[in-house]
Amino acid sequence: MSAPAVAAPGTVIVAIDGPAGSGKSSVSKQAARRLGYGYLDTGAAYRALAWHALEHGIDTSDAASVLDVASDFDYAISLDPDAYWVRVGGTDVTDAIREPRVSDAVSGVARVPAVRESVNALFRALVAGSGRPGVVVEGRDITTVVAPDAPVRILLTAAPEVRAARRSAELTHQDAAAVAAALHRRDASDSTVVDFLTAAPGVEVVDSTDLDFDQTVDAVLDVIDNTLGASADGPVQTGARDGS
Repeated sequence: MSAPAVAAPGTVIVAIDGPAGSGKSSVSKQAARRLGYGYLDTGAAYRALAWHALEHGIDTSDAASVLDVASDFDYAISLDPDAYWVRVGGTDVTDAIREPRVSDAVSGVARVPAVRESVNALFRALVAGSGRPGVVVEGRDITTVVAPDAPVRILLTAAPEVRAARRSAELTHQDAAAVAAALHRRDASDSTVVDFLTAAPGVEVVDSTDLDFDQTVDAVLDVIDNTLGASADGPVQTGARDGS
């Protein structure tokens, strides 16, 4: 994995945290698309490592085994919101990392401190080498650990029952009750590692409980506009927001 890096001069980082089902992935991707920014799904790295561990028959609850299998983790991800893919070695795992078996295993991988340190360094390197005017980076500890100095930091959240309903709608092949139970288990497990439900000082909260997708994207873009417009980075270009 790559050594720590910082964003290239002029690269704007928009850091977005939030729990599963809050809409952060789809909203972040659409916001990046409308701004002409790159999009970095940080959760995909942990999912890809969990997939990699499972492919090697590793018990992801065993930190030592996870660290061992992480030593040959060859990971790549696209930062293009219109051409998103995730690869491990020569294998495209974009769809595979969303399988239930991976979702069940990912918390075990993500709670290993050494793994988080290495993966966070990788995220910074990806942003630094993006070659884009900005990157929307979304995950669970982006506003506090990965990019605590980002000019825009947002916590995107929603009521638990709304998040469960959204996740169930995404995973139409799975039982709604099972999806909700899995989401709550993931929240409980991940919350032992990072607080992704409480906004840190300086982080703007966008609650999407009563918002549809487009309204949520607009709310996020408004925060970006207002924050960058009041900073030395300058305002977001209206044309980019309008998709022109």
